Amino acid sequence: DLIEWIASQPWCNGKVGMLGMSYFGMIQLLVAAQNPPHLKAIFPIDAAADMYRHWGYHGGLLHLSFLSTWWDSSLVVTRADRSPSPAAEVKPIVEALLEHPDVRSHPRLYKTLKWRDKNPHFFDVLVHPLDGPYYWERSAYTKFDKIRIPCYFMSRWTAQYIHLPGAFSAYANIDAPKKLMITLPESGVGFNRPWHENHDIVLRWYDHWLKGIDTGLMNEAPIRVLVQGTGEWRDEQEWPLARTRWTKLHLSVQGRLQWDAPGWNERPDRFANAVGLQPGGKVPSLRYSTLPLAENLEITGPIALTLYAALSTPDAHWIVELNDIDPDGTAKRVSIGWLKASHREINAGRSKPWKPFHPHTRVTPIEPGRVGEYAIEICDTC
Repeated sequence: DLIEWIASQPWCNGKVGMLGMSYFGMIQLLVAAQNPPHLKAIFPIDAAADMYRHWGYHGGLLHLSFLSTWWDSSLVVTRADRSPSPAAEVKPIVEALLEHPDVRSHPRLYKTLKWRDKNPHFFDVLVHPLDGPYYWERSAYTKFDKIRIPCYFMSRWTAQYIHLPGAFSAYANIDAPKKLMITLPESGVGFNRPWHENHDIVLRWYDHWLKGIDTGLMNEAPIRVLVQGTGEWRDEQEWPLARTRWTKLHLSVQGRLQWDAPGWNERPDRFANAVGLQPGGKVPSLRYSTLPLAENLEITGPIALTLYAALSTPDAHWIVELNDIDPDGTAKRVSIGWLKASHREINAGRSKPWKPFHPHTRVTPIEPGRVGEYAIEICDTC
């Protein structure tokens, strides 16, 4: 309605575009899927597209730090904002969650479930721990086939937690004139506020699609990426890159990450989680490193880790980091991936060797002591 109202104003030429970051990028995709006649192009920046995998749960792990504060700090809750989940429908779910040890040991989780109107959005995410209609209705990816207008997708390599996967997902699955740019902001973390970066590109995009001015933008390569570590921009034609040399690295004994497969007699590694880890405490983990690289190595595209593990507990959270280690030992995180062990089920038809797809629609029980396979998606990087 708003798009069509704007188009009818005397100061409008009948061609409307949208722009904005994060929520203001996500909403562009949902509006475009409704096909208002006068919406001619969009420019979503840092737009998540899957409200389960990109927003609420990463690999089945609750995105606690973001969700527990985003609504509280951003919005004033009014009666119209309250949770859409019917009280009778979710009552048994809430009662079960209130008895879960993770919830009982975390005051913010407990009070959110006890007083649902305090943070209704976070409440809804908590009572929907599996993917399903609640997320499908709110996710742009379920409507990609309805988007037919030109789209310019932009994100940043530092946005693995919410935004970066959405840009790659939208670019891969929307069949329309499109561009993709992945950059690093001036701050190195997020785009600055007030937002001023990349406006030159936004103007070139909209001069072309809303004013009919030939800016030359559509003659340029469809993908443009900033190569981290070099500071160089590079144009590409597809993603993943057609010239990719898909290469396997193997976890081995004594913390080695090696090109050769491990021997048959190498014993498994093990570690134990710390109970009651304090803020700032060192997280128990296993670390695997290559030997110092003899020459430059570029890793560009999607990544996945497949590991085989036996657990002593009914469930576990796998968190995998890929780091670049400087000669002085300083480690810089390049990418990250997550998987809740009980969500390890794979949809083979939607998976690729470099990008496993987990339905997250049911829990697969863990048999303690039994070795299981865990395929973990790690966010695309360059």
